[in-house]
Amino acid sequence: MSNIGFIGLGNMGAPMAHNLLKAGHALSVFDLSAVAMRKLVDAGASQAASAQDAVSHAEIVISMLPASRHVEGLYLGDEGILGHIKQGTLIIECSTIAAQSAKTVAAAANARGLAMLDAPVSGGTGGALVGTLTFIVGGDAEVLERARPILSAMGKNIFHAGTHGAGQTAKICNNMLLGILMAGTAEALALGVASGLDPIVLSDIMSKSSGRNWALELYNPYPGVMENVPAARGYTGGFGVDLMLKDLGLATETALNAQASIPLGELARNLYALHSKSGAGVLDFSSIVQMLQKAE
Repeated sequence: MSNIGFIGLGNMGAPMAHNLLKAGHALSVFDLSAVAMRKLVDAGASQAASAQDAVSHAEIVISMLPASRHVEGLYLGDEGILGHIKQGTLIIECSTIAAQSAKTVAAAANARGLAMLDAPVSGGTGGALVGTLTFIVGGDAEVLERARPILSAMGKNIFHAGTHGAGQTAKICNNMLLGILMAGTAEALALGVASGLDPIVLSDIMSKSSGRNWALELYNPYPGVMENVPAARGYTGGFGVDLMLKDLGLATETALNAQASIPLGELARNLYALHSKSGAGVLDFSSIVQMLQKAE
């Protein structure tokens, strides 16, 4: 079993850390939220006084943070934790960030003789809770093999996308498609309901037809169709609108760098930007259906 420093105990990080504890690993945890840390301490983790303290004796360092600026702020600069991580420690960065940020941090880590992977996840809070996440990994294949037992305690599928930054690029492509699928699914359901159809019946029809997709079958956005999804609890406790908007912005950035065209991705980004500005930023991204429902 490993000594792990875990930084970032939000909606995704906290259940991931819990699964590492269940697997028998020793965790030193840090988050800006004292409440989040207390829940992990109650489950058996040690509370660190700072991010630097959390990693000082770790064999493995894992971080799960909101955005590129948070990751660069954590690792780089005079106050960054890279200078506090001992030689031989493996760093696994699980945030969804810009590929260039992942490359920058990995280069700084490698310059200090530290192995690092970018390993963003797919599967949402539900997958994080039950340990069935998909890890999309960028970095050296040999380093991934070293990390595999740790990742397997938190996830079910582990893919090696390529070198540093490749995990982020693959994750961004996936989330762009997810945003498009959710917006399209919400639009189709809203149209059916506005035309007098039962959303449960319509969802069943489409899930057995050519319109079937993950958002429709496993994360249905229409209230009353499916249990144990954000739509069943007022769109709380899931993947936030503002986080989806961030990822769609990363897709735009990636497309500009690659000189690629993403017209549907840009349309989805605009829809989520409008939804966020309406005050829905903290709601689950499936709440996009609220923009499309016919007024009562």
